[in-house]
Amino acid sequence: MLKKEQLEKLLERCMASSCDFAEIFEEEGTTESLSMLNGKLEDTNVLIRAGIGIRLYKGVQSVYGYTNETSEESLNALVDDLRGGFGIESKSVSISLVEETHENLHPIKENPVKASLETKVALMVRASDAAKAYSDKIQKVSVGLASVCQNVQISNSEGRLVHDTRIRCRMSVSSFAQDGQNLQSGYEAPGASKGLEFFEERTPESIGQEASRIALVLLEAKDCPSGKMPVIIDNGFGGVIFHEACGHALEASSVSKHQSVFCNKLGQKVASDKVTAIDDGTIPNAWGSQNVDDEGNPQQKRVLIENGILKSYMIDRLNGRRMGLESTSSSRRQSYKFETTSRMTNTYIAAGNDDFDEMFEGIKRGLYAKKMGGGSVNPQTGEFNFAVLEGYLIEDGKISYPVKGASLIGNGADILFNIDRVGKNLERGQGMCGSSSGSIPTDVGQPAIRVSQITVGGTANE
Repeated sequence: MLKKEQLEKLLERCMASSCDFAEIFEEEGTTESLSMLNGKLEDTNVLIRAGIGIRLYKGVQSVYGYTNETSEESLNALVDDLRGGFGIESKSVSISLVEETHENLHPIKENPVKASLETKVALMVRASDAAKAYSDKIQKVSVGLASVCQNVQISNSEGRLVHDTRIRCRMSVSSFAQDGQNLQSGYEAPGASKGLEFFEERTPESIGQEASRIALVLLEAKDCPSGKMPVIIDNGFGGVIFHEACGHALEASSVSKHQSVFCNKLGQKVASDKVTAIDDGTIPNAWGSQNVDDEGNPQQKRVLIENGILKSYMIDRLNGRRMGLESTSSSRRQSYKFETTSRMTNTYIAAGNDDFDEMFEGIKRGLYAKKMGGGSVNPQTGEFNFAVLEGYLIEDGKISYPVKGASLIGNGADILFNIDRVGKNLERGQGMCGSSSGSIPTDVGQPAIRVSQITVGGTANE
């Protein structure tokens, strides 16, 4: 990392132009990924990354460049290229950086990157063995273990100097079950901004067993019928629908360009009274948490929707300028190679007051989506299509039988109004979110919710 005096000189050089703001983002990080098949380690990859990204603003215009060459000559050349876009001036600017300190909300006990390979392999073997032992129908098990340690330093022309360390790990298990010609797979992949101590509370055995459980359920599943019907979406990763279909449309990167269905709707009703939605980057040790965002602002808890009323967007500095609003500490990026922008952290629908069992009452025919999979969404319209990883048909108010091939099709803004039950069992699931500033870790979450009507896509011939 550059020293304070070096950063001050570099920022002063940036400001010797017609720009009105300059920022330097420095990163040193290590990413490790291990993969195992049927209990045998197959691959180990370690990526060491270090570099600097520099950004200049003039009003609502920005220029950005990055380099992994940290010599004074290289950095000065990069700055000169960037400020040339705004016109170099001979003005004299004096910048004095003041280092800010913040409480570390995400302490760890055992850095996963520094832990021995033997320790990590042993954890993976435990998950693999448990998944394989779950049933003699489990034919293949693959396990992945990803670990990240990222150190950042952020400085800007307003005098800010901030450091942060982000450490996280995640285990993924895929189990493949076979019965004759019928082959199905189950998947489970929890993670946290923790060290290897995470696997004391969420044991490798439980991860492997859950992946195998899902695979065996799908072996017995029948093709899902299609049509419009009530749907109960369970807690945890079920929140991926809100994340994709609504969350991205609440990011300032969309709102500021009038590419969101939620433009100009602050203070208006955009959802059922049952819905309160939150993006909280301060949850201790959560997968999507940080101490500061990637512009150096202390992370916040942002209430996006409260009892159906739109309260806030997720805003970074540049898009905040475009919208005439202050930053909400929502600026994130994958690495120094990406210009930062507004992104989600841990986004979830807050717990409600409805009992889970009562959600099934009155449903003549519907779908219980216990586990959600991947999908696609148009962020400008909110239209989505998501696969149901584990689902069950509801008949006469009761769970009938497991189904496969189900998908949920709809519009995020419409679905928000159709939520008529919100449960008490809030949980979060982990994922990676891709957008213009790269792939970043995010939590999605919700309690069980009931949508009064949604289009279900299925493969059953009726």
